[in-house]
Amino acid sequence: MNTALRPLETTPASAPQPAAGSAAALEAIRELVRADLEAVDATIRSGLKSVVPLVDQIAEHIIAGGGKRLRPLLVVLAGRACGATGAAGAAHIQAAAFIEFIHTATLLHDDVVDMSALRRGRDTANEVFGNQASVLVGDFVYSRAFQMMAAVRSQRVIEIMAEATNVIAEGEVLQLMNARDPGTTEQRYLEVIHRKTAQLFQAGAEVAAVVSGTAPDMQRALARYGKHLGTAYQLVDDVLDYQSDPETRGKNLGDDLAEGKPTLPLIHALRTGNPETAALIRATIAGGGREQLGAILAAIESTGGLEYTARLAQSEAELALAALAALPVTPFRTGLAALARFAIERKH
Repeated sequence: MNTALRPLETTPASAPQPAAGSAAALEAIRELVRADLEAVDATIRSGLKSVVPLVDQIAEHIIAGGGKRLRPLLVVLAGRACGATGAAGAAHIQAAAFIEFIHTATLLHDDVVDMSALRRGRDTANEVFGNQASVLVGDFVYSRAFQMMAAVRSQRVIEIMAEATNVIAEGEVLQLMNARDPGTTEQRYLEVIHRKTAQLFQAGAEVAAVVSGTAPDMQRALARYGKHLGTAYQLVDDVLDYQSDPETRGKNLGDDLAEGKPTLPLIHALRTGNPETAALIRATIAGGGREQLGAILAAIESTGGLEYTARLAQSEAELALAALAALPVTPFRTGLAALARFAIERKH
């Protein structure tokens, strides 16, 4: 995916730089906060411990599944960009962990709702342990997240997270309403991703600023950054659903189509394609499944659906970069800028 994004500040031109969407680029960003991320991992592991053996088993399954952990990375980068040290530094470690817990709980529930059997190339928890166990452990992870929030002892953090989790839940319901509905509009689709995905990125960045004790204008700037970063990330995810390598991504090509989810590449193709194409897409959304995947991929390609979605992702990433202008120039702000570029350049 081509991009015109440029960092707010750069290293010398002679220094070799990894490609923005590569694994090496993500590792370079992580290296800025390596010690923090190790502390977050330890907090996640201790936070998932339970006296109930099945909870421990599912928690270990989740941890072993890995993942990019972009949300905790965002939180610790934002905290350091705000100058977090001492007690504030410890608080942003806690914040990174409870943000990841909220994300993990939604994944456990999503996989049950979507009847998913594969995530990150591994069997999902519901596939291994059953739907009932996955839902109940998802509830445990949610409640543990709120225990950790309370330990931060910030009324503002509780307010942000209470609002965020409510908005995310509404996004899940909206997505369910859109499923198998060929009449889903671009506006309805964007409302879902703003609520379901971008809201947690926004909350994580804002909470990092709050626990760091920054001024309200910087808190608002980081909230904007997180919102636009999360939107860009999800838009690219929806592009990758139709063009990524399943082996690399750990998900089957056309998973959204199989579930009858009308994401933006499909909505654009339906809106701009000829009547035959539109009829095929409507029937496929309504019925779900992958039987027409080849024809749908051809329709998306012929109407420029992937390019259209990628351009919108680029615009969102540019808005995220613009929000960073409110922060002081530090390597951590550079890392946040690099994270925006990674979000739209990644291949999985």
